[in-house]
Amino acid sequence: MNIKNKDINSVFRKTSIIILILVIFSLAMFANNNSVLAAPQGAQITFNETETATTRMADSHTAAGGSFTTLVLNVTSQTAKWKAYVGNVTGMMTLDNSNNFTIYNWALTTVQGEVYVSRSSAVNFTEMVCADAGNISAEESALNINSSSDDSITNTFNQSIHKSFVIGGTGQIDNSTCYAIATYVNDVAQSSSESADFQEILMSDGSNRVFVTLLEDDQPGFDGGNYDFQIIVPDDPTETSITYYFYAELG
Repeated sequence: MNIKNKDINSVFRKTSIIILILVIFSLAMFANNNSVLAAPQGAQITFNETETATTRMADSHTAAGGSFTTLVLNVTSQTAKWKAYVGNVTGMMTLDNSNNFTIYNWALTTVQGEVYVSRSSAVNFTEMVCADAGNISAEESALNINSSSDDSITNTFNQSIHKSFVIGGTGQIDNSTCYAIATYVNDVAQSSSESADFQEILMSDGSNRVFVTLLEDDQPGFDGGNYDFQIIVPDDPTETSITYYFYAELG
């Protein structure tokens, strides 16, 4: 009987260990699935209106024949290497399964989170890191942008000042660790600060460059109108247009 009891106890212990391992594995898989589902989602564009700068009238000058005139011409030229997107965000927070069936959702009363813009329709949000000089150089080459141009990506994203934020699937991005800018407010450049509005951070998933703007909640933007986001992204000046894909994360 003692031998049998020892055998039974041994089997019980082994079974318990196997069950414990299976439980731990299941919890790990569940946690991993949650991190994937929490990643930023593709955003639907419900309205768009595209415009460009108004042509400025030419000044004139009249001088008598035989005279010699020295002029200083002040010209504001529209860049072909960048384009801008501004707007507002609508939506909701939801709890869905893999078939997008909802068990509960929450109305969006305060806008917070990020908008992500990339030339890729398949951004890997589990591999997001700060874009480095090599990533920027690759993007400039892909878009036929000379890095020495005043309006190159290199010379635009030339500082690393931004607040910290969290990317679902990746985790926290610490403050002032990535190349970043802050777009204008009321037609005026903002001072470099971690508290600036409409911050934009340059990131990469290893294969694709991703431009990230931190959402504001109906704040005055570049023209004094109220927006939730505004962002600039590079374009190929030798092409008619470049397609970008939009993702967003709320909360």
